[in-house]
Amino acid sequence: MARPTPLSGFPEWLPEGRIVEQHVLDVLRRTFELHGFAGIETRAVEPLDQLLRKGETSKEVYVLRRLQEDPDATPERAGQLGLHFDLTVPFARYVLENAGHLAFPFRRYQIQKVWRGERPQDGRFREFVQADIDVVGAGALPYHYEVELPLVMAEALTALREIGLPPVRILVNNRKVAEGFYRGIGLDDVEGVLRSIDKLDKIGADAVAELLVAEAGASEEQARACLRLAGISGTDEDVVDRVLELAAEVGARHALLDEGLGELGQLVRAAQDRAPGVVVADLKIARGLDYYTGSVYETVLVGHEQLGSICSGGRYDTLASDGATTYPGVGLSIGVSRLVSRLLGAGLVRATRSVPSAVLVAVSSEEDRHRSDAVATALRARGIPVEVAPSAAKFGKQIRHADRRGIPFVWFPGPAEAGGAADEVKDIRSGDQVAADVATWSPPAEDLHPRVVAASSEG
Repeated sequence: MARPTPLSGFPEWLPEGRIVEQHVLDVLRRTFELHGFAGIETRAVEPLDQLLRKGETSKEVYVLRRLQEDPDATPERAGQLGLHFDLTVPFARYVLENAGHLAFPFRRYQIQKVWRGERPQDGRFREFVQADIDVVGAGALPYHYEVELPLVMAEALTALREIGLPPVRILVNNRKVAEGFYRGIGLDDVEGVLRSIDKLDKIGADAVAELLVAEAGASEEQARACLRLAGISGTDEDVVDRVLELAAEVGARHALLDEGLGELGQLVRAAQDRAPGVVVADLKIARGLDYYTGSVYETVLVGHEQLGSICSGGRYDTLASDGATTYPGVGLSIGVSRLVSRLLGAGLVRATRSVPSAVLVAVSSEEDRHRSDAVATALRARGIPVEVAPSAAKFGKQIRHADRRGIPFVWFPGPAEAGGAADEVKDIRSGDQVAADVATWSPPAEDLHPRVVAASSEG
């Protein structure tokens, strides 16, 4: 068989990388559950017409069909299935289908793979893992959830700092602030302005000003005012005062602006208390998707801003509705694969070993393999990960095998007539070899399982 050609955009981690990914997922899951979020999993496919409700995703959806379908058949789009490209659309459907069995506000986390047909590049994949949290209400959802959720994410990401994750900045804005300001200065195409502002980091202020004039109907003066608003950022309530000063200067008085600034100020105050320096009000954060109605969030790694946002989301009021009841919500989504690819690719973290085994039980002869198997069984019964040597080679060769696999300890069963009393275990890193009883011996806690540590750590 010829050597296979790798498929770009479909990451496959080596065992050490998988340990890092699993650690990240475990930290996220534990943090979400500490805050009362229940885990769910939805199917991988959704009706194509539901996936295409967001028109800008049509080029990204993978369609699912049978290889042996009738080549002359032209199925209706409503009957076709596509792989989900995010976890929000399936979650909205899940809420509608199960509303009678859920207690609202419903708090959920969901960690699954998604598929997106975009051009692979650094941090962008065609198959990747996302981790989402959302709170959804029935009919109404208080604003304080818009404060809570970014702080939960801040806690989860801060917990990963100990393994070498760079500092994060959760950038927050409020759509009401933007819409109120734009309407206050006489711009009605709010979505057009937001789409242009959302491109600020990619194309720069001059190009965005041209877009605002050409596509959003802004005058040059209005475009400058929009860019001045987008330039305001900070970690305290001074941000609110600066927006009010700008609004007074350009005559952008609007009730929606005042409402949004009140909410943004509440979020900034809470962040100062619970996550100082992590949450930053940034008035250029727009989020291109048009279903956000309140707070919006994007998250960057400090020193790795060129990677783009690793975690984003916002408040949505009309994403799910059954005609009688609307289910508003607020949520954030972490691109786990993007995050892990940067941790590994930049050499920021490492696993202390690439296999779970803490002990290799040596085999003195194939006739005595059953004795080595018995030792392994006894150690596993006490929760110690163990494997038995693949062959009864010379002990030096078995030790080298353990070393290549990163296994720190080798167990040598004593003579059969000793009944286990003469067993010894060797730490192959230090060379220390001591007598050991299979009923009581344990490796040091830090060696029991592989750990994920900062690359600069000696542990």
